[in-house]
Amino acid sequence: MEKIGYPQFCGMLRGAVAQIRANHERLSRLDAAIGDGDHGTTILRAMEAVEKTVEENAGTNLQELLAKVAQAVMAGDGGSTSPLLGSYFLGLSEAAAGKTELDVQGLVAMFASGTGKLARFSRAKVGDKTMMDAFLPALEAMQNAASIKAALRQAAAAAAQGAENTKTMRAKFGRARNLGDRVIGHPDPGAVSVSLIFQGFSEGLEAF
Repeated sequence: MEKIGYPQFCGMLRGAVAQIRANHERLSRLDAAIGDGDHGTTILRAMEAVEKTVEENAGTNLQELLAKVAQAVMAGDGGSTSPLLGSYFLGLSEAAAGKTELDVQGLVAMFASGTGKLARFSRAKVGDKTMMDAFLPALEAMQNAASIKAALRQAAAAAAQGAENTKTMRAKFGRARNLGDRVIGHPDPGAVSVSLIFQGFSEGLEAF
């Protein structure tokens, strides 16, 4: 698969929604160990907003769709999850301007834009026990991929490893930062969510 268009990207988004829906209870259990215990609920609400936007905007262009997705996610009542994830989708939309199809370089550029937007908003980096511990390795893993499907598989694997790595970290942000060493041994729920989203992106595209 050399290029993807609007239908394939919608499939990727639906795949991400499906992964979060299937795992939201586990995500809340992970969050209960180091936070409020509601991350699964809030990330599911955000991804259901993604799903609703995709279904209500069939046939629009990719930039417009992603801008509407960003708006819908940011409008949700999801604590820090809504603005963080919304800023990511906004970055994706900015890189999609004027594009009807994406090759692997275009897809990587889009994800770079989303990750950059999120990084500027969150100020977190790898090692801070946040979703950036999955987003940044995912982006790095895509850089030299031979195809779009390979890029997404590599990103999903790197995000999963990044999320696993958060078990050894102390938290720098959120409620978890007040727990000190007590968070060690527990993965960051946001990073796990990101790994699931990338797994869903990959599976959603593989379905085509």
